[in-house]
Amino acid sequence: MKQFVVIGLGRFGASIASTLYGLGNDVLGIDIDEEIIQYMADQITHAVQADATDEGALKALGVRNFDVAIVSIGQDIQASILVTLILKELGLKYVVAKAQNELHGKVLYKIGADRVVFPERDMGVRVAHNLVSTSVLDYIELSPDFSIVEIEPIPEWHDKTLGQLDIREKYGLNIMAIKRNEDVIISPKAKDYIFKGDILFVVGENKDIEKLEKRF
Repeated sequence: MKQFVVIGLGRFGASIASTLYGLGNDVLGIDIDEEIIQYMADQITHAVQADATDEGALKALGVRNFDVAIVSIGQDIQASILVTLILKELGLKYVVAKAQNELHGKVLYKIGADRVVFPERDMGVRVAHNLVSTSVLDYIELSPDFSIVEIEPIPEWHDKTLGQLDIREKYGLNIMAIKRNEDVIISPKAKDYIFKGDILFVVGENKDIEKLEKRF
């Protein structure tokens, strides 16, 4: 279990926070709006009203002890930059920051953000799944119940065929494709092997994908 702090609980931040919590992680949500905090209180581990641009407030909340911080402040670009800077100065190992545009993103990288996301390109749910497991390379929601996930195979899958692994029976998931270097095997057969370094495109129900993620 990892510990995440999400600063700014608008639509994007709330989506990340609730997804991370649903995947079994410890999530602290911070927002300046009391109504938002009340709404999120039962959807994450802790929801706290605070001004995240106040370094003292962040110190008091112990954010430096968290594994990952996600800065998801809305339209206030100055606050977004300031909070990102404070978090890096406090010693946060990994800071993800939401950017409004390319220029904002460049500034965030320059001041130390480890990753910058753009809401138009990176859904909150996709980012959350990627943060939980480094083996999850991409996550695309097809519907509220079904998704496609792009993953690296777990070690015990290496050098085995799909027939031997029986992923459909064990996990309720289907392998849509296997990418191996520049080659892509579409609709792989039971006799096709999985090797270290492959990338798998898996489709299935979200509940089954979450079970698989916990194996990584």
